Amino acid sequence: MKLTFMGTGTSQGVPVIAGGKSALDLSNPRNWRMRCCAHLEAGGKHIQIDAGPEFRLQCLQNSIDWIDFFILTHGHADHIAGMDDLRRFCDRMEGNILPVYSNDYGMERVRAMFPYAMLGRPTERGYPCFDLKPMPEMMEVSDRLKVYSESLPHGPIRTLGLVFETKRKKVAYFTDCKMLTPRAYELAANADIVAIDCLRPEPHPSHMCVDEAIAAAEKIGAAQSYFIHTTTRIDYGVWEPKMPPRCHLAYDGLVAEI
Repeated sequence: MKLTFMGTGTSQGVPVIAGGKSALDLSNPRNWRMRCCAHLEAGGKHIQIDAGPEFRLQCLQNSIDWIDFFILTHGHADHIAGMDDLRRFCDRMEGNILPVYSNDYGMERVRAMFPYAMLGRPTERGYPCFDLKPMPEMMEVSDRLKVYSESLPHGPIRTLGLVFETKRKKVAYFTDCKMLTPRAYELAANADIVAIDCLRPEPHPSHMCVDEAIAAAEKIGAAQSYFIHTTTRIDYGVWEPKMPPRCHLAYDGLVAEI
């Protein structure tokens, strides 16, 4: 299994537009973060998780050239706005239609934003076309890969927490959530890799803060935990040395492989 962190920043990106004199060390490339998304290679499949505004650039920078299916964790702009660029992957698929999975809110937003991609076939060659489906609690992709999902609280909406499992390895991906549910902890227990929402040092009403993310990581007990969706309040050089054992700040382009 191979997890590529294509983007690890919060909804405004890091650094932010018109942010004035930044407290970040901008000479450190790990403090330049595009919007959160990830690409997982597991069980012979290529799975894309979310697609924000920089998705095209992220694909080019990380050499992403194939997607078997796409999972949208929720319909907020920083996770959905790049989905039009999935058109290139549709072009390369048989029938030119890409399987897309999400929760109710995510599917509602996809239909509202990309009605031209919901017609069962591309309206023109080179246009996107999505086979939109509700994400089940458990999807048996093959005899080599199962994907589990759990609904997590994210302010007034819900987001999909995801756990990918092969016969010997497990990866969990929990972006944009205030807390993990008992089932999320159960599914992710003793994962090899877990990615966890970690917005900023101070508490936030719809995201985990640093202390909450660390507590969740320690409860899961993963071999390696990586914190994502970080704001300008998180300077990599300052905060990475403060992390407990087996916990790290993720950064754009990081590849975790097991």
